[in-house]
Amino acid sequence: MANERSFTKALFHGAIPEEMVFPWPEPGKDERENTALLLEGVRSFAAREIDAARIDREAEIPPAVLQGMRDLGLFGLHIPHEYGGRGLSATASARVVQELAFHDASVATTLAAHLSLGVAGVMAFGTEAQKKKYLPSLASGERIAAFALSEPGTGSDASAIQTRAERNGAGEGFVLHGTKQWVTNGGIADLFTVFARTTVHNGQSKPRITCLLVEREDGVKTGAQQLRMGLRGASITEASMDGVTVPAGRVLGEEARGFKVAMEVLNTGRLSLAAGCLGACKKLIALSVQRALDRKAFGRSIGEFGMIKDKIARMMTEAFALESMTYLTTGLVDARVPDFSLESAISKVYGSEVLWRVAGEAMQIAAGSGYMQGHPSERILRDARVNMIFEGTNEILRAFIALSGMQGPGRTLSEVGRAMREPIKGFGLLSDFALLKARTVLGRERLNRAHPTLRRETVIFEEYVGMLSKNVDKVLRRHGKDIAEMQYTQRRVADMAIDLFGLAACLARTSRAIERKGEEGARREVELTAAFANGAEKRLQVNVAAFDNNDDELLKGIAAQAYQDGAYPFDVV
Repeated sequence: MANERSFTKALFHGAIPEEMVFPWPEPGKDERENTALLLEGVRSFAAREIDAARIDREAEIPPAVLQGMRDLGLFGLHIPHEYGGRGLSATASARVVQELAFHDASVATTLAAHLSLGVAGVMAFGTEAQKKKYLPSLASGERIAAFALSEPGTGSDASAIQTRAERNGAGEGFVLHGTKQWVTNGGIADLFTVFARTTVHNGQSKPRITCLLVEREDGVKTGAQQLRMGLRGASITEASMDGVTVPAGRVLGEEARGFKVAMEVLNTGRLSLAAGCLGACKKLIALSVQRALDRKAFGRSIGEFGMIKDKIARMMTEAFALESMTYLTTGLVDARVPDFSLESAISKVYGSEVLWRVAGEAMQIAAGSGYMQGHPSERILRDARVNMIFEGTNEILRAFIALSGMQGPGRTLSEVGRAMREPIKGFGLLSDFALLKARTVLGRERLNRAHPTLRRETVIFEEYVGMLSKNVDKVLRRHGKDIAEMQYTQRRVADMAIDLFGLAACLARTSRAIERKGEEGARREVELTAAFANGAEKRLQVNVAAFDNNDDELLKGIAAQAYQDGAYPFDVV
């Protein structure tokens, strides 16, 4: 019952499967060395070729940059050797995306969209024939991939797409009709992963979503670069398909099961996005520290002032937590843990919001200079904003984290309810449930593998895992199926899960650091974990209290009145 195949989903039951996150996952010696060599090449290449200000100004990645990425083998980072790729792990691939994002967000986004969205679908769902046909050219960068899901009338609601794929006359393929919006790599892609509504001819007429591999030469037309706030160098366009014919052999996955393809591919994409956010955070921290040391005011450097120290310390703490969460999750992927959906969503939500906070503080430290066009802080802040929208808005993902996490406990309550009506048949289930409840009453689940130096932070984690489980049980009993509409509650549940996964990641990472370097050698990791735990504890306290004492209905009423007014109705004259 509490034996989820996901670390974070298990927390919703009050269980702590610490063997999934301890010891902290690390690449093997050979991969570390190979990745280090590749990163040296990326840094050298970036110093020569990547001019972020020029890319932003001209709204284009120069051909020399794309060619340099091909020469380094970046377009095939995690494509297996047998298909011409580098065969790197999820951890190593994310680290390269992070490095590119340190230098320029548009370049990193271009690679991430190709690998983690376009290529990922072929690798996970492609037939052997499809892999042999497409992966070698995708690995070399001869072909660039794009992911076409969103449409002008639909965004986060992927089930509402209107693009149609109708059987052609011969019944051997599909004819596509529709337009996709915000297609990253749209203007430079040769292969599009397109999601369309199809009707399955099995006696059912209900339309379902099917995923198709569509080549540009099939007749895909892409529009001009869409003007936008940031990521100006990335090619983000519309893609229209009016009568495009696609052979039946290009269905990716099963016909009418395209929604599953989209959701699983987005899981990997969110990890790349989190890694990119981390790279940008590290760039902003470097800029901010240098500014704090160089800028003089009132006879000393501004870095000596408490408020600037506070900003730098918080930037460091959140970046450390983000790095820990992201690479714990890539470690789960590399360990072939089957379900990392919540962990990747959490990394994306936390990473995009941390980057936005760090970008704001970096601009504040840069002051007037940072607000001027041409300053890196101004450009990176513009680039950062879209991450809270990309690949599922953070609001949608919070609902996903909460509802997906509560699904297991909800199912358990439902099964227990049925078992109580038939106690003889349900005796085993009721016994398991009684044992689970007894454990939570007699004492909290323990995290035994964290280093003793981190005992205070470990206790915070243990206590609030119990509080998460207790409150999930309470709100499920209170709202039942209506929990799907209770988004204030969902947000509290999701935010608790985010803080708990972040704390678990920091504890695992710092425990390994202490084991390797000793307490004094790992002093900085210990301090950063303590700082994150302090903030997390305060947020967790607020969220727990708000399950019973909140102003949800008041705020809903204010919003409803605003909808009636159509605007802010007050004035002072």
